[in-house]
Amino acid sequence: MFHYKLALLGFGNVGQAFAHLLMRKQHVCESQFGITFRVTGIATSRHGAAIDPEGIDLERAFTLLARHASLNELSAASLPQDAMDFINRCEADVLFENTPVNYASGQPAVDHLRRALELGMHAITANKGPVVHAYRELKGLAISRGRKFYFESTVMDGAPIFSLYRETLPAAHLRSFRGVLNSTTNLILTRMEAGEAFEQAVAYAQSIGVAETDPSGDIDGWDASVKVAALATVLMDVPLKPAEVERQGIREITLEEIERARLQGKRWKLVCSAERQGDGVRVRVQPEMVGVDSPLYGVDGTTSIVQFESDVLGLLSVIEANPGPETTAYGLLADFINAVKTR
Repeated sequence: MFHYKLALLGFGNVGQAFAHLLMRKQHVCESQFGITFRVTGIATSRHGAAIDPEGIDLERAFTLLARHASLNELSAASLPQDAMDFINRCEADVLFENTPVNYASGQPAVDHLRRALELGMHAITANKGPVVHAYRELKGLAISRGRKFYFESTVMDGAPIFSLYRETLPAAHLRSFRGVLNSTTNLILTRMEAGEAFEQAVAYAQSIGVAETDPSGDIDGWDASVKVAALATVLMDVPLKPAEVERQGIREITLEEIERARLQGKRWKLVCSAERQGDGVRVRVQPEMVGVDSPLYGVDGTTSIVQFESDVLGLLSVIEANPGPETTAYGLLADFINAVKTR
């Protein structure tokens, strides 16, 4: 039996869903994998922080959050001054970095993960920024310290994309991929097909928490570009930044365009693609009309899909239906188990 101390940097919807999942899967981790754990640190941007080497009562943490109270009162140590101080003092074996994504630089998440690895922690994140801006550096650092840098939740939430290639497709050579990777734009387009104007569909996505108050990251294709860059960087071993992706969002798609596609037996999708060209890769995010012969045609609402073409299996598709914080949380849990189970 191996025991691990966990630190949670970021405790929003995903972080809280992960904490709930940890409690629910505690017995499974122990009985099936010989893993026990306790959370020794939680740091938030708005609700305080707590460090306790003996373990933080997660149920009490949720009670405090429900009362809009600070987590500070759970701390058995002096409060950390900032995120780096928290990482230095949380005494964890595994850091879960779930701060907001920075498309431009990946910071400060890159620094957080780097410091965790330098201190001998496994580094796990749902943040896409560090994957596209510092993958090779962080992977190399993890290898040098005998630790893991995992990030399953960065693309398609908890669906096994990166681990699929890492653990079950040895020696497979990825030639291309194509898919619908941004659930917000797919929901907007689906609702426009039902007759809603673009603005109405965006407002609905915001009302259910799928789109941000500023939805430009989704509708202008930035989120999709980061995901495409992450997949190309890791699975095709071609480092790419989001700015290198040929990008066009869905702002220009009107109800008239939606109807034109319907009359042709097609649907508009924000399609993400990558294709090897010589030693490089051409990567694109752009709206396309797809027909019934495409696996992308039947993907509705917030469902996502990616289809891979390799030299050994031909076409292989992965579909994730209606993801949410819980599915993202599962990606974090799977990374944790995969990081430590081979000890």
